[in-house]
Amino acid sequence: MRAMFGLIRKDLALARRNAGDTLAAVAFFLLACGLFPFGVGPDPNVLARIAPGVVWVAALLAALLPLDRLLGADYDDGTLDQLLVSGLHPAAIAAAKAATHWLATALPLLLAAPAGAIMLNLPIGAIPALVAALALGMGVLSLLGTAGAALTLGARRGGVLLPLLVLPLAIPALIFGAAAVEAASLDLPVRPHLAMLAAMLAAALPLAPLAAGAALRSAAE
Repeated sequence: MRAMFGLIRKDLALARRNAGDTLAAVAFFLLACGLFPFGVGPDPNVLARIAPGVVWVAALLAALLPLDRLLGADYDDGTLDQLLVSGLHPAAIAAAKAATHWLATALPLLLAAPAGAIMLNLPIGAIPALVAALALGMGVLSLLGTAGAALTLGARRGGVLLPLLVLPLAIPALIFGAAAVEAASLDLPVRPHLAMLAAMLAAALPLAPLAAGAALRSAAE
């Protein structure tokens, strides 16, 4: 565990030095949310109706931007080989990378989510549900994205294959996440939708790092 947390601290320090990836993801998210009123018109009722889905889709796409470098940089410079021979379990490496992605990319998107929601006229009372749903859903995406990044590691056109692999797997999280926000905006119970997201996260926590670890071992060989 100490080695895994040390890897997370090291990766977060690198993320702070190269903050451009995080800023690009946040800027993409805000621009995507800001463009929809120009495309569908300024009608506040229409914007409020599409806001849950738009915010979620924009957040998912923005979170995908740094994934191709999540493991690619370590693979290219040999750091991944050193980690694998250091005795740290491949699944622990994958779990550390997923945690780094959530902290360095998903967390800034959570902080930017209220601004994107306001652009789309989402009711203020639904914003807490939006943040809670995104916190769980982004955890699922970070785990799935790490597994996808490991599976496409070293592949030609891996940056193109990665979204095609991860996005279909993220559809259930998108459905229940958007449903939670829509329920909150209509003053309906949101707990069932958040419970489904929590269940997905609980299932992905052990399975995704194991799959990613096996893919890392295969890529190193």
